[in-house]
Amino acid sequence: MVRPAARLDANPALRYGYGMLDPKFLDDIARRLSGAMPPAAKAAQVDLEKNLRAATRVVFDKMDLVTREEFDVQSKVLARSRAKLEQLEKQVAELEARLLKD
Repeated sequence: MVRPAARLDANPALRYGYGMLDPKFLDDIARRLSGAMPPAAKAAQVDLEKNLRAATRVVFDKMDLVTREEFDVQSKVLARSRAKLEQLEKQVAELEARLLKD
């Protein structure tokens, strides 16, 4: 199934789109997986959490995801670029209008 690209101004749950990597998400997955282990395995829970966290990190690293911080920085760069583009488009329109007047 192909998912549509999320818009930045859309629903906050989708605002950051697909491909976002939240470190808390990895911790939550590791905690849930280790919590689902049988009681006999609880003694090794700390090691298990470390191993599961490392395994999930490897999987997510292969997915070429970005951190929220990286995404936020790029969103700000994009906003500044859009503002500059709009300013330049306005200047070009004004120059074209002047040229057509003369």
